[in-house]
Amino acid sequence: MQKVFRGSVDLAARHELDRLSPTSAITVSLATGGQLADMVAIARREIPGVKVSEAGLAQFLRDDPESIFAFQRAGILLGGIAFLYLNCRGHDALLLDDLDLGNPSREFLARSDEEVSAIYVWALAGYGRAVAGLGNVAQYLRKPRFINADYLAQPSTAAGRDLLIALGFSPIPSFQPDLWRYERPWNRLFPHMPAPIVSAGSFADAWQ
Repeated sequence: MQKVFRGSVDLAARHELDRLSPTSAITVSLATGGQLADMVAIARREIPGVKVSEAGLAQFLRDDPESIFAFQRAGILLGGIAFLYLNCRGHDALLLDDLDLGNPSREFLARSDEEVSAIYVWALAGYGRAVAGLGNVAQYLRKPRFINADYLAQPSTAAGRDLLIALGFSPIPSFQPDLWRYERPWNRLFPHMPAPIVSAGSFADAWQ
C-alpha cells in the first residue's frame, strides 16, 4: 500500500501519544472483516490517489486480529488505524530499508505470543472526531505484548507531519527515508530498566 499519512482531523489538542486521555465520545474497537470495505471507502475519499484494498486489509486482519482498529460514533464508522507489529528482525529491516511495507514477509512480523519490538503506523484514515480515538488505541497498546515497543511512521503529507509532531514523534536517522519515531515515555526515562506493566483498561487521521 502507498505510504500515506493524511491529517484530515482536528489537531487542536497537542499532547504526546501515551499521555492522551481515552474518550467515550466515540467507540474504538478491534476491526472486523465486515468493516473493511467501508474503511477502504473512507481512505479513498479522504486521500486522493491512495492505494488501499479490502483484500490487503483482510490479510492484515487474518495475520493479526489486533492490527486494525475501527473508530465509530453513534454506529457510524469514522475511520480506522492499522499497524505492523514488528519483531526484532522486522525492526532492523525497517531501519535498513529492507522491509517491503506494502507486503511484509511474515518472518518480520511478531507472532501473537511474541513481544513486539516496534509498532509501525501502516495506515490511518478518518474524519470528524476520529482523531479523538487515538487515546483509546494508545491505551490498548500499553498491554504487555506492546509495552516496550516504540512507534514508527512515515508521513506523506504536511498535515501528516504536523500530526506526528503534535503526538511527540521526531525524525530519526535510518536508511528508511523520512522515518519518524515516538519513543515511549518509560523507554526515555529508564532506558536500562524493563518497562512497567500497565493495565489495558480502556484507550484512539488517514490511511497508510
